[in-house]
Amino acid sequence: MGEERERWRPALTVAGVVEEQGRFLLVEERTEEGVRLNQPAGHVEAGESLLEAVRREVWEETGLTFEPRAVVGGYLWQKPGSPVAYLRVAFSGVIREGRESATPLDPEVVRVVWLTREEVAARAAAGETRSPLVLATIDDWLSGRRFSLDVVRVWREGVGLTE
Repeated sequence: MGEERERWRPALTVAGVVEEQGRFLLVEERTEEGVRLNQPAGHVEAGESLLEAVRREVWEETGLTFEPRAVVGGYLWQKPGSPVAYLRVAFSGVIREGRESATPLDPEVVRVVWLTREEVAARAAAGETRSPLVLATIDDWLSGRRFSLDVVRVWREGVGLTE
């Protein structure tokens, strides 16, 4: 058995990737380091599936109804100099009808923006993104990375569900 080690527990997060006419849906949000650019993203809550979480996070941060269509990828990132690590599952999808501009956003969100890949890359180079995952996820999506939503499964009451 050997020496006991503390179990490493990265924070489980989700992100929504939406592209319309060459621009990506992003949010500018307040962080400890200042205002940073990110996909609509956040932590998965207890009892929530990954798909439920990404729909909720996009809604809370943008006021838009997100419909996931594919998995872009899973990303493990540890913030330099921090014990905190994040396991992010990114979903691509579309915005459904019913945009509601009056919906109050999460208090950390400064504004919703639509930017090109080049604009995001410039912001990343200037240190203005929340993490390197912002641009990596966009680049993976642009390279054609799409996995069926069937790869994400939830087990509830002994039954495997895709939702």
